[in-house]
Amino acid sequence: MRLLIVLLFCIALPVQAEGFITRLLNKPVPGGVAVVDLGEGAQAPTARYQGKPVLTVKEDGRRWIAIVGIPLTTKPGRQTLEVAGQARHFQVGPREYRAQHITLKNQRQVNPNPKDLQRIERELAEQNAAYRQFSPRQPSNLLFDRPVNGPLSSPFGLRRFFNGEERNPHSGLDFAAQAGTPIKAPAAGKVILVGDYFFNGRTVFVDHGQGLISMFCHLSAVDVNVGDELARGAVLGKVGATGRATGPHLHWNVSLNDARVDPAIFIGAFKP
Repeated sequence: MRLLIVLLFCIALPVQAEGFITRLLNKPVPGGVAVVDLGEGAQAPTARYQGKPVLTVKEDGRRWIAIVGIPLTTKPGRQTLEVAGQARHFQVGPREYRAQHITLKNQRQVNPNPKDLQRIERELAEQNAAYRQFSPRQPSNLLFDRPVNGPLSSPFGLRRFFNGEERNPHSGLDFAAQAGTPIKAPAAGKVILVGDYFFNGRTVFVDHGQGLISMFCHLSAVDVNVGDELARGAVLGKVGATGRATGPHLHWNVSLNDARVDPAIFIGAFKP
């Protein structure tokens, strides 16, 4: 009996030391998420990574954790989180991403003309400003719902080649779905940007709180306006093929502290 109690205590230790959020989200690789223990306390600690504010939440009602987005360009090794003026370190491991070759009929979507480039630069600045927003609200949930019911197609982080020419890596997760399929908010949030862009087509940005941002693009229709408060599961638009797309699908980005990270982490579908 005594031996059984000792064994049960040993089995329980990892569960006590690592809560649900940590088990779900801690994937410290380039393009992943690091969960850093900040200790206990009455007030939420202030944390920054690479000069940008970081999401902090209380796990299991006991200890504070920082949920840090790791840019895809980050090299494996030790990284530093600033917490109330002091350094906390965490390790980033390696991850390899495969290549994807796409053929586009519209050559302008591979090599835009000068007028297109002016538009792209203006639109990129607008979208980057949305990614950098940091509101004080706490996310309603960190285990996200899938925004559409459909199989995952192109995964996050693919090295992309359009008509044989390498371009930026795939910054989101694609869902195969028919045109017109409703797209639902994976968590509650506020609509902070709506646009119709050269590459992304019809697009919606939703702020879930503390630098956790979702972006949905290639929509055929947008059903929300800037400033709208969305409940978890609210319809924000419909699947389409606008912008640089070879067919109907949803491209979903998730950004943390202005770093695009793998959305598969938030729906429990991450594959190392």
